Amino acid sequence: MTLSSDTELNGLDNPSFVGEDGSQYCSSQGCAAQSPDKGRGSSKLAYTVTDMPPWYLCILLGIQHFLTAMGGLVAIPLILSKELCLQHDLLTQSHLISTMFFVSGICTLLQVLFGVRLPIIQGGTFAFLTPTLAMLSLPQWKCPAWTQNATLLNASSPEFIEVWQTRMREVQGAIIVASCFQIFVGFSGLIGFLMRFIGPLTIAPTITLVALPLFESAGEEAGYHWGIAFMTIAFIVLFSQYLKDVPVPLPSYQRGKKCHFSAVYLFQIFPVLLGLSLSWLLCYLLTVTDVLPADPTAYGHLARTDTRGNVLSQAPWFRLPYPGQWGVPTVSPAGIFGILAGVISSMLESVGDYYACARLSGAPPPPKHALSRGIGVEGIGCLLAGAWGTGNGTTSFSENVGALGITKVGSRMVIITGACAMLLSGVFGKAGAMLASIPTPVIGGMFFVMFGVITAVGVSNLQYTDMNSSRNIFIFGFSVFAGLAIPNWASQNSALLQTGIIQLDQVIQVLLTTGMFVGGLLGFFLDNTIPGTQEERGLLAWKNNHSGEAANSQLLSKVYDLPFGIGTRHCAVSWFQYLPACPKRLPGSQRTDELKAAREDSSVKASSPRELGLGADTQL
Repeated sequence: MTLSSDTELNGLDNPSFVGEDGSQYCSSQGCAAQSPDKGRGSSKLAYTVTDMPPWYLCILLGIQHFLTAMGGLVAIPLILSKELCLQHDLLTQSHLISTMFFVSGICTLLQVLFGVRLPIIQGGTFAFLTPTLAMLSLPQWKCPAWTQNATLLNASSPEFIEVWQTRMREVQGAIIVASCFQIFVGFSGLIGFLMRFIGPLTIAPTITLVALPLFESAGEEAGYHWGIAFMTIAFIVLFSQYLKDVPVPLPSYQRGKKCHFSAVYLFQIFPVLLGLSLSWLLCYLLTVTDVLPADPTAYGHLARTDTRGNVLSQAPWFRLPYPGQWGVPTVSPAGIFGILAGVISSMLESVGDYYACARLSGAPPPPKHALSRGIGVEGIGCLLAGAWGTGNGTTSFSENVGALGITKVGSRMVIITGACAMLLSGVFGKAGAMLASIPTPVIGGMFFVMFGVITAVGVSNLQYTDMNSSRNIFIFGFSVFAGLAIPNWASQNSALLQTGIIQLDQVIQVLLTTGMFVGGLLGFFLDNTIPGTQEERGLLAWKNNHSGEAANSQLLSKVYDLPFGIGTRHCAVSWFQYLPACPKRLPGSQRTDELKAAREDSSVKASSPRELGLGADTQL
């Protein structure tokens, strides 16, 4: 996606709202007249990264992003609960889910405000799950037999509480220590240095393999009731593709005017939220009428909305998670080395997510200082997750990057609102428990659409390369295939990879079973060692595309600079520009001339802040 001007960046020729006076919102016809690219209208955004949608849209779209991420946020604590000896303690499971919501909200706010500053959700990562389960499978952490028997278990007894909390504290300590490595890699600028050698043939297989290996989990969740899953898919596809250009007249009110109807492109903005809501409602109707089986062993039982009713009834109305709520974390080398492998995989995935998110949100590709800040803030997020005791770290959520491509709303204010929704759900236990009760097949159907979009975004990076070259075809094809085949073999033959050193075994197992790491590493190695011209490798078009967008430093500053004037109006000390996570400033005269030219250009192009995508509250 090449962005040539502010008008094109805003994507106003694919609007979502039509005002009667045309001053605040832009109609399809009007925008098409403004833009020379009207033939590409379907690819434009309703709101870009710096735009400020109306408050009610921010709330609804934020909830939609929360719901999109909720499947992963809920799945990780539930998977961990068995190894933590909590499979029969539903109340503690709900506390873990609420803690995950709360910490994910904090980490998302930190990332959007002070990290990479793109509209990207932070949440639990499956890259940390594998080494965590491996650590908890060690003989000293095996659950006592009496914790596996629901009739013998007293969840409120001090003995049982000590059993699961000692395991949780061990996991917390490993995550906290490993997160320090990620903080160093980010804020030292090491990630920015490595990006000199990372091009389209590294990014493409990495992003593609973020979603492709998830076909098994998506199919498994959808397979609990294929009818409900396909209905969810049909709703989302119907709303996002077939009805996206159909306006819905809704009553509205403007100061100085009476109540009137405005055309709102509702289906384009809320396809996921509408699809989930309708499928959830149908599951509820099928539950109360007993159409879905009540027998837990019967096919389709997990499509019922009351399968997690115990969580909803036992969860408290109000509970504030806090650091050290499970006790003081403990540290052991066995856990640290395994989690470090998860950190490496998570960082590589996040770099790919940043580029995909920038592409889908109408932002320039992130510069080195933004990448460094993003990885560093993710490390801080992992440290906070370890301190709070989620049993996991944090990373960028690929599912929500896919949601940007479907809704065509890339405003980071929407993500900030979604983060606030996660914070509230983490504090109000009943709300989190209710959201956690979405039927599994509904989430599986949603994953089908989301992961498909992410895969396509990864492949689209090949547009910069010469795909008539046998060299490039080999690198991409081999990297993707190896990224699927090697992890599959390693997961089925873990005994053959044992060296006798538990810590080393965990590192090898995690790295070789992470498809995006295997494919990305092979793509990186082959692209930098097999001879090829800059043009053939796509580096020329990649760099030209980046330099063309980076030439407008005002645009880069608006997207990636720190908020509230930090580093510009406030705390603008000269040595800030030498920090890897801070942008390098232009000489004063050059910057003044550029800002003056930008203002003159803006006054010619548009007459209102909405048309410019600027305004007093777009700089958050």
